[in-house]
Amino acid sequence: MNVGGTLIAGPAASPLKGDLTIPGDKSMSHRAVMLASIASGVTEVRGFLPGEDCLATAKMFADMGVNIEWLDDDKTSLRIHGVGLHGLKAPEHVLDAGNSGTCVRLMTGVLAGQPFSSTMTGDASLCKRPMQRVADPVRRMGATVEGRDGGNLLPLTISGGKLKGIDFTSEVASAQIKSCVLLAGLYAEGETSIREPRPSRDHTERMLPLFGQPVDVLADGTISLHPTDELRAPHEVVAIPADPSSATFFAVADDGSAGMARVL
Repeated sequence: MNVGGTLIAGPAASPLKGDLTIPGDKSMSHRAVMLASIASGVTEVRGFLPGEDCLATAKMFADMGVNIEWLDDDKTSLRIHGVGLHGLKAPEHVLDAGNSGTCVRLMTGVLAGQPFSSTMTGDASLCKRPMQRVADPVRRMGATVEGRDGGNLLPLTISGGKLKGIDFTSEVASAQIKSCVLLAGLYAEGETSIREPRPSRDHTERMLPLFGQPVDVLADGTISLHPTDELRAPHEVVAIPADPSSATFFAVADDGSAGMARVL
């Protein structure tokens, strides 16, 4: 299919009207499924983004024994029957992250704490993306990570073990690296701390307390946790906020008074 060339978009014949439901935030959808799956109890999530990336994360946990109920045809509401921090089962086949870097990098932290070996892969594009930044810290914590290019490229095989907390300084500001280390820290003995050269998105450290795991954020930006050895499903529904970037096109929609728009 040829998708090149020039697209000409004209203004609407009249001002746009109507109500829109903006899709949920992708990063928080990933994390909601992850934390609910390894928490004890049943978590209900609403506003889930049913894109391929988030669905890949949900399928990974289903493949490891988590019962996930979809409550609507659009797959924006779901009920997750968590198996507890130590309740995941070894998957019977390779876990597929599709095209989701967030999925595979955060799952590296979760799988590092499991008492079994598992392998993750992805599509052709994801298999070219570097994973050394998340492989290195979980190796320091005690997990074994093997893969192409010394564990830098998918497929990755992760053998979990008895992890130890680390004091980790990331060379880059990355919510994926930070989240991987914090998730592995849930399974580690002792405190896990991480610092970044500048702040990155803080979804993980905000969501962990919702599941009963305190997180300390110090004035110098250091983030640390002492694992409680248990996550608990929250009593209230986990409502995923809408993604502001998805509303941008509608927020700036032309009212019909401007000229033609030319998109190359």
